[in-house]
Amino acid sequence: MLMMFILHFGLVFSLIGHLSTFVINHDYFIHNNRIINFETIGGIAGNSSLDVCWANAHLLNQTFASLQSGDTLLIPSDRTFWLMGGIYARGLVNVTFQIDGMLKFSDNQTVWPRDPQTHQVYECFFFEQLNYVKFTSSLPGGKKGVIDGSGANWWGLIEYLLIGENRPRLLSIYNSTNLLVENILLKNSPYWTFLANDIANLEIRYTDVDARVHPDVQYHDHNEMQAFNTDGFDVAGANVWIHDCNIWNDDDCIAVKEQSSSSFRSSCSENMLFERINASGVGLTIGSIGPSATHTCVRNITFRDCTMYNTFKGIYLKSRPGQPGHTGEITNVTYENILINNASQWSIWIGPQQAGYKDACSLLWPFVPKTPCPIPIGITWNNIILRNVTLNGPQLSPGVILGNSSNPMLNILFDNVFVNKPGLRPWGDQYYACEGVEGIAQGNTQPPPPCFKIKSL
Repeated sequence: MLMMFILHFGLVFSLIGHLSTFVINHDYFIHNNRIINFETIGGIAGNSSLDVCWANAHLLNQTFASLQSGDTLLIPSDRTFWLMGGIYARGLVNVTFQIDGMLKFSDNQTVWPRDPQTHQVYECFFFEQLNYVKFTSSLPGGKKGVIDGSGANWWGLIEYLLIGENRPRLLSIYNSTNLLVENILLKNSPYWTFLANDIANLEIRYTDVDARVHPDVQYHDHNEMQAFNTDGFDVAGANVWIHDCNIWNDDDCIAVKEQSSSSFRSSCSENMLFERINASGVGLTIGSIGPSATHTCVRNITFRDCTMYNTFKGIYLKSRPGQPGHTGEITNVTYENILINNASQWSIWIGPQQAGYKDACSLLWPFVPKTPCPIPIGITWNNIILRNVTLNGPQLSPGVILGNSSNPMLNILFDNVFVNKPGLRPWGDQYYACEGVEGIAQGNTQPPPPCFKIKSL
């Protein structure tokens, strides 16, 4: 008997200016007995030697290449299988990857597989052209299957100076549709944790991201920030629902990336809902979004019912510079029912990306005199709503809202954005850096950004 898994996405949208309802229904599953146990077919558990890492990786690649529609590939519970990077699969249809045990990658940079022409490292996992594929775990009691990137050996300032961003993502999926990721712990990625690039119809639920220098630490200091570039969930495409997840990392917790008319699955990153997420890192993020000749686009994005505790950044929308005449947009974005506790840097940042590259807003701005913070002109911002947002005890002034005066941000609404005990550094009793914006503050928005109009209800 063959096992057939059919995952059906039913998408219900109610779009009145922005995304308000997003539902994915998994209608039915049809199972048979075709389960491929990785250990039974020769996978070696509990051995971290390089020979075993290579052997397990080779076997896993062979197995993915042989999967048929309806198959389940099982990583059995209570087993750890060490791997080398470069796991690749293409064109899987109606397949389940069930991780009940642990997959743990070698941290040996010297022998990590690389592209022979560019010397770019291969990803830990790279999938493309998937359709109706499920990544799951069947463990009881809220336990999760684990994919561990052994990232610590790739992190840190010295490593960054030596190898830059030539580090492997833990799980990367490209040009795919109808995907479910559930009940997995993605741990200690060397670089971005999860990238779904140019996809359609993705649900991620009950899946956690954890990237820490010291296990169980509950703050972001200079030592912990050595794990930078460990983005949580980065997504570009259409029809995405991520919910009931926990994220602790030292870069964007969630980052909505751009699409354009040159993309496969959609011309815009759109119709995405992120809800019931506990996150701590460098923000619930849009971007960075830069203009392009094919018009980059992000629209109809909602974050709601999320908590950020001891985070570095909170709400973070960022643009980047582009070529003259190139265009892009960030429109119809809502943050609703968001609680941010004890942010150590900016609780709210809407404006140019802070980064180390040329023409970016300096990472030292505004604390080092004369450091630049240029504001890109090529991105059109419209209809950005923050509603029922509470900031408790931010260590700095509440935020930054910077648009370009030649192409100002339009229809920026703060509705019941309340800051409890705002920090005074660096903006003092102005509380926000605010320019190039046509904004309205209403409800119990205290303190209001100084360049916003106050609207009485």
